[in-house]
Amino acid sequence: QVQLVESGGGLVQAGGSLRLSCVASGRTFSSDAMGWFRQAPGKEREFVAAISWSGIIKLYADSVKGRFTISRDNAKNTVTLQMNSLKPEDTAVYYCARRMGGRSYYTEVDYDYWGQGTQVTVSS
Repeated sequence: QVQLVESGGGLVQAGGSLRLSCVASGRTFSSDAMGWFRQAPGKEREFVAAISWSGIIKLYADSVKGRFTISRDNAKNTVTLQMNSLKPEDTAVYYCARRMGGRSYYTEVDYDYWGQGTQVTVSS
């Protein structure tokens, strides 16, 4: 069993920054690839970013590339999403999730454990 807890969401003005964290517990974290997804009101959940277990592979949605950075600290069982130059369209609930081994990084059906989500609101 894996428990994921996100934090760091909030209200920020356009152009501002937020840093989301996801702490994992319950089993070995360092061997798992992790991802961030988001869901805006009335929209489907979408891929944001993912990182391999080693941190070598980092993938981003085109909409956040160059603005968001994913990282991880396996010693602290934490994956982080640094979000800069935020836009109103980034407003959503952000979720971290654990990818099932060998599966795609990009689709939510390939992730089996999810956090409860943290709200990010960007005002114009």
